Order: sequence, then structure tokens, then C-alpha cells
Amino acid sequence: MTSLENGLTTHLAVPKGRIEAGVTNLLSAAGMELRAGPRGYRPVLSVPGYEVKMLKPQNIVEMLAAGSRDIGFAGADWVAEKAADLIELLDTGLDPVRMVAAAPESVIANGNLPSRHLVVASEYERLTRDWIRRRGLDASFVHSYGATEVFPPEDADVIVDISATGETLAANGLIVVDELLRSSTRLYASPQAFDSPEKKTTIDGLVVSLRSVIEARDRAMVELNVSRDDLDSVIAILPSMREPTVATLHGGDGLAVKAAVPRSDLPTLIPLLKARGATDIAVSRLEQIVP
Repeated sequence: MTSLENGLTTHLAVPKGRIEAGVTNLLSAAGMELRAGPRGYRPVLSVPGYEVKMLKPQNIVEMLAAGSRDIGFAGADWVAEKAADLIELLDTGLDPVRMVAAAPESVIANGNLPSRHLVVASEYERLTRDWIRRRGLDASFVHSYGATEVFPPEDADVIVDISATGETLAANGLIVVDELLRSSTRLYASPQAFDSPEKKTTIDGLVVSLRSVIEARDRAMVELNVSRDDLDSVIAILPSMREPTVATLHGGDGLAVKAAVPRSDLPTLIPLLKARGATDIAVSRLEQIVP
């Protein structure tokens, strides 16, 4: 039973900022369009039964922990920073980042941080203080509010921040000295919502829809024709979710084969299929896959 069927409203939080576009596109690909509402931070979802609010990821984590939001998207970094007791429903794989400690080359001695007193700047106070303790550093913490990479060398010796490509760190003359964790955009539920059988049914349905899009993004549909004599040779190298679909061509002259294969296999798979007798090979994009 969905939210619409059981009359309940599911309170969804979507992120504002860096990870907003990825989440919006994922929802759209699953057939759930976010439309601008009369108030900017309260968009309307095209699927009935949801009340949506846009919040910063760190606030989403806090609201989920408090139970005022049922489900929401946030980075795993903020869940770790807030030490929030949430239920992870789905790792979207979107916006993958590393949380790293970095410092200017002038601070680093033989690849290591010096033993002198250090100033460490970060938005992530709990994780940074824990890292300082674990590394046994003589250091004090400075809370940054964005643009952490500009603190060294005048206002901090070291920073702890997230990094996607490392380009921003390099542009500011910073070298990674440690990795604290890896993060990505994930869908979380509050324990209170998950304990409600009615809301859990709605949440499970949403997860199935979103996972089907993520699964489809990693695969492509390969269709080909092949003679009966070459069928086994082609099937032997054709990856599929279970078994390929095989049908007889009109007139009985050969077979049609199709399978959803990992997209990463395509560059090597297509030439091999051709070499083993496959013809009329067609590759198409998949929208959703539900195993």
C-alpha cells in the first residue's frame, strides 16, 4: 500500500547545494518530477502522497534524526559527522568524494606532518577532532564555514575537507596526507518512519524505483542475430542478469538474442561477439531495471 492508498503523507527532504542536481535527476529518471512550488524551498513532487522540503544536507541529517522528516538524501560524510542514528536505504553512488586531511608542502616534512603544534581547519568538527586524537597530534581546531581550502598557510596548517577530484586542493597548493573516509549521496530514513508499517511500505516502494534507475544506468541492452551453429559460442561470452532471451527469427533462419549487460563490458564485448558470428548488433539505453 502506497502513501496515496493509505492516506499518509511521507515527508521527504531533498538537498540544496552541491548534490542537488544529482538527486533531482535521479528522481526524474524514476518518473518523479520535482516542480517549483509557491515557496522556493517547498517543491512539489509529481507523485501524490509526498510533502517535500529542500534543506542543506547537514540539516537533513538532523531533521531525520529528530523524526520531523521521514526520508531524505544526504552525504554519508554528514551522517558520520553528526553521528546520526539513521537507516541507510540506498547508496545512489552519486557525488563520490573522499574526506581528506591536506596541508601545504611547506608544512609537510618527509611526507609526514611535523610534531609541532598545528592548527587544523574544517567544517567537520567531530570527525576532525577524532582524527587529531587518533593521529596523536598536538593540534587545535578552527571551524570553517565553507572555502576551507583557503585557510592555509596563514590561518591554518592543515585542513580536513571533502575532495572529489583533488583539483581544488592542488590549485591551492595542498597535498593530501591522510584519508578519513569515503562518501556519496545516500537515501536515509528516520528510525521512527521505518518503524511504521504503512510508511515503510511507501519507503520500500521508493527504494525499488530509485534502485531500478541506478541499475539501468550501469547496464545496456545488447540485441543481436546469430546462426544456430554459433549460438553457444555467443552465449558463452554474453553476460546477462539471469539468462539471455533467445527467439527464432521470422522464417526460422537464425536466432535473435538479447541481454542486459554491464556498460563497462561493451568496448571488449562487441568485437568478441562479432568475431563469434553475431550480426546486426544493436545497443540501446535502459531506463529502469527491476530484477
